[in-house]
Amino acid sequence: MAIHPDAKVHPTARIHASAVIDPHAMIGANADIGPFCVIGEDVEVGARTRLMANVYVEGPTWIGEENIVFPNTTIGVASQDLKYKGERAETRIGSRNKIRECVTIHRGTEGGGSLTSIGDDNLLMAYTHVAHDVRLGSHCVLANGVTLAGHVLIGDWAVIGAFTGVHQFCRVGRHAMIGGYSVVTQDVLPYSTTVSEREIRVFGANATGLERRGFSKDAVEALHTTFRLLTRSKLNTSQAVERIQAEVANTPEVAEVLEFLAASSRGVIK
Repeated sequence: MAIHPDAKVHPTARIHASAVIDPHAMIGANADIGPFCVIGEDVEVGARTRLMANVYVEGPTWIGEENIVFPNTTIGVASQDLKYKGERAETRIGSRNKIRECVTIHRGTEGGGSLTSIGDDNLLMAYTHVAHDVRLGSHCVLANGVTLAGHVLIGDWAVIGAFTGVHQFCRVGRHAMIGGYSVVTQDVLPYSTTVSEREIRVFGANATGLERRGFSKDAVEALHTTFRLLTRSKLNTSQAVERIQAEVANTPEVAEVLEFLAASSRGVIK
């Protein structure tokens, strides 16, 4: 077992004999570091987190509690951004995430706030890529092969279908669902179901997902009306917003959609 004597490894942690632990790493209580894992300098692994095998982690990286990381995943490695010159940048991962095989998570860059962050209770399926300076919320599902480019923001409870690519600087709103094989080049509205075929467009509210999460029928109906005015009324965005403000119930969800629209710098998918 290649653990430096100065490494801060909790006595209840389980470390495989083939794992390599840097002297400046910290391993929490009941953590489980499997065969051939490499834990670098300035890496902290929280209590009861399990790295199954062949997981490579570079620091500065903080991984919270009760995560499970499947084999051949890399976390905290240097960005592929050509502007990155080795400046200090961080990776922070919350708790209870499931990170499947061959996921790649890159640390931040100076140009993006020097931080890549992942919240709690997410599922990142096999071969997902999380690029530099991504902010991924909590309770999200990223299916196999999803690619998040640099500086992407993903709201809580978002679901992104397999092999979807999200362009750099795009935002995906809370509770949005994106269909598989989509190409996302603009912001995705919160609460929407969005999919691209030859072109990407909004199909309406993410009704099934919202109902499963306890949203009221009135809230879902208000969102349906909002998306109909935005995408099918042949009004421009400003005109549609005026109609929404005049005709649609002022629910918190509708207010969030309108705030999301107002803050968009890339435009939104309609």
